[in-house]
Amino acid sequence: MSAAVNWMERRQIALYLLALAAGAAAGLLAPGIAEPAGFAVTPALGLLLYVTFLGVPFGKIGIALRDWRFLGAVLALNFLIVPVVVFVLSRWIAHDQALLVGVLCVLLTPCIDYVIVFTGLAGGAQDRLVAAAPILMLAQMLVLPLYLWLFVGSEFVDRVDPAPFVEAFVTLILIPLGAAALTQFAAARARWGRRLSDVASRCMVPVMMLTLAVLVASQIGGVSGRLGALAPAIPIYVAFAVLMVPLGTVVSRAAGLDLSGRRAVVFSGVTRNSLVVLPIVLALPSGFEIAPLAVVLQTLIELLTMVVLVRGLPRLMSQQRGREPA
Repeated sequence: MSAAVNWMERRQIALYLLALAAGAAAGLLAPGIAEPAGFAVTPALGLLLYVTFLGVPFGKIGIALRDWRFLGAVLALNFLIVPVVVFVLSRWIAHDQALLVGVLCVLLTPCIDYVIVFTGLAGGAQDRLVAAAPILMLAQMLVLPLYLWLFVGSEFVDRVDPAPFVEAFVTLILIPLGAAALTQFAAARARWGRRLSDVASRCMVPVMMLTLAVLVASQIGGVSGRLGALAPAIPIYVAFAVLMVPLGTVVSRAAGLDLSGRRAVVFSGVTRNSLVVLPIVLALPSGFEIAPLAVVLQTLIELLTMVVLVRGLPRLMSQQRGREPA
């Protein structure tokens, strides 16, 4: 089993690309799979985060939460710099309100779930992002209506329901986090706990592959059917991801963070909260049918971006003397 785990970890980037391709093929060749795959997304993501949280030393979260330089960098990047970037980029589609709303909802909300996984794969500070997740969630719940009011108009703000944010926070953060904490507690005191922790920690790569595959399979059909109408959003999403890498690097360096902290800040700036935002835009009234597809399109582009960043970011970020090794 150890040999198989080591083999998957060495080839995880190729395996993630394979999972994306398999999910796309399944969704396009068998459209009926989209509905059951959609139901599987939340459980798969919850399992992924449980496995991720198992590798986080909970004893250090308190220290991470007191790291005001890291929290300040993450908050400044996501809620001061990102809105400016998004506003400028979104002027390209300002005439199409439905598409604009989808793009704004996804790009204005920082990720709180699988960003932790990809940050860890790139050698970033997972524990600090775990500590920052509740703050990021609360902040985006408060500021998203404000930015939508500024960028779209006051008549749209009344249609935003905060309930999906709360539900996603409980389902995707609190429950997996609590389960992982209990598992670590049991692992320190009982043999069965150690076995459970050991087995779960070895499942990171296959669980990530499962999550990527069901996510793509559930949504690829809708995206491909409206690709012409969604096409103007593609350069916006690509430009956003490209811009956030140097911007995140500059902000994290200005905050004086170490290498792992800088990587975590960059990933936080690039990744967006698509899986949490999707239920919100799905609840929009008639006339906004393209908005959920715009969110899904961003997810597909972002997943490919994450696979590239996991391999490329450690090479792009120069290692300063005295910092931890890449």
